[in-house]
Amino acid sequence: MSRQRLMQWDQRSFTYLYLGFGQGRLAKCSYWVSKTADGPLYLLLACWLWYFGELESRRVVQWLALAYAIELPTYLLLKNLFRRQRPADAMAGQIHAHIQPSDQFSFPSGHTAGAFVLLTVLGSSLPWLLLPLGLWALAVGSARLLLGVHYPGDILAGALLGSQAALIAETLL
Repeated sequence: MSRQRLMQWDQRSFTYLYLGFGQGRLAKCSYWVSKTADGPLYLLLACWLWYFGELESRRVVQWLALAYAIELPTYLLLKNLFRRQRPADAMAGQIHAHIQPSDQFSFPSGHTAGAFVLLTVLGSSLPWLLLPLGLWALAVGSARLLLGVHYPGDILAGALLGSQAALIAETLL
């Protein structure tokens, strides 16, 4: 599939999902789901695990720190390399974002990448968390789309980036 066709599919999929589901209460709920994937909450979780956890919890915190140290610069590099306009900018007049994004470009989704780092690390360390964290990570990605700030391709790229960063970090520990 050519890059242009892929971009068209991504834009059509976004428009269908955003207009069909990204309005009203679901958009308001998406705001709060998205907030759960803001960076400061990851730091609070890591501090809690480090302080209250046992030795294995400290290994998990080290794994998380290394995974985020891989994910974040890679995310920033990709954002500035691809420089993909956010949906509200690319389709001005047709749609509007429900929030003001923290940066200009959409590819990949950093919130989704961060959520998938957490999913991969904690899901591997504590398998009983795999299903709830998986549902949460998918909800974060969906929320970013429903808020009008990411295309489906941005979400998929963020999920791959976060998962891969966590797996690479595991091999380095």
